[in-house]
Amino acid sequence: EWGMEKPPTIEEVLKENSDVKICLVDYQQTTQMNPIINPANVVGVIDHHALQSKTIVTDRPILIDVRPWGSMSTVIAHTFLTHQRRPSIEVAGMMLCAILSDTLNLQGPTTTEWDRQMVTVLSEIAQVEDVQLLATQLFNAKSKELADMSVHGLVTGDQKSFSFETEHFEGDVGFAVVETTNDAVIIDRLEDLIAEILACKKEREFSVMFLAVVNIVSLKGTLLLCGPAEVSLARAAFPDGISNEGSTLMDLGKRVSRKKDYIPAITQAIQGGWSKPKN
Repeated sequence: EWGMEKPPTIEEVLKENSDVKICLVDYQQTTQMNPIINPANVVGVIDHHALQSKTIVTDRPILIDVRPWGSMSTVIAHTFLTHQRRPSIEVAGMMLCAILSDTLNLQGPTTTEWDRQMVTVLSEIAQVEDVQLLATQLFNAKSKELADMSVHGLVTGDQKSFSFETEHFEGDVGFAVVETTNDAVIIDRLEDLIAEILACKKEREFSVMFLAVVNIVSLKGTLLLCGPAEVSLARAAFPDGISNEGSTLMDLGKRVSRKKDYIPAITQAIQGGWSKPKN
């Protein structure tokens, strides 16, 4: 769409120069950082997520720009403007798509006025006349890619882990999210997805592992539950959630955001005294 070439991978960059300076963008957890990155070479973080657990620790001061906005591209676009720099059409288009994706076309619960303002600015620079059409094209392309993805890719593609230590529970909670325009296509693979969630949970030594499937058109969330611990914690965190007969799915209604809807509720349940079932 924007005529931009695919950038080199981090592996290719570090192979050419192992001492290149690195800025982490859209994350700050060490669990999400490519293992080939040397933390000593990290000089900055630009993000919009909470500093919850396993945040990178450095031995010297670095640039930190973390803002409670809907997208890290909103932060970057705003930085362009405050430095009186005009991004190219191509870069503006890429940032615009990122904001639309992160904020679910400005309809998600994490959307802020800053996101709306940057979409207005970037759409003008990128010469996009119909932002709604662009969002539809973006979501359709993303959903098509997900429909063809392996269950392993779905479970591990957008996954984060969160560490907890309370009087009643100590361990890591894994939480993956799949955003699509057709959640039924994903949920139809429930049996295979549950098996993959269990395998991932064991491999990564999570105490609890969730996968949420979010319909980005109807703004509806569904939680996949792979075992008794997941059922117990989901019921504690989302008492109004509606489970299916086999307790493998929970309808979360209009909850669609891991950052604002899912993890805060899970955190509150755990800190409120939830304990993992013995069986």
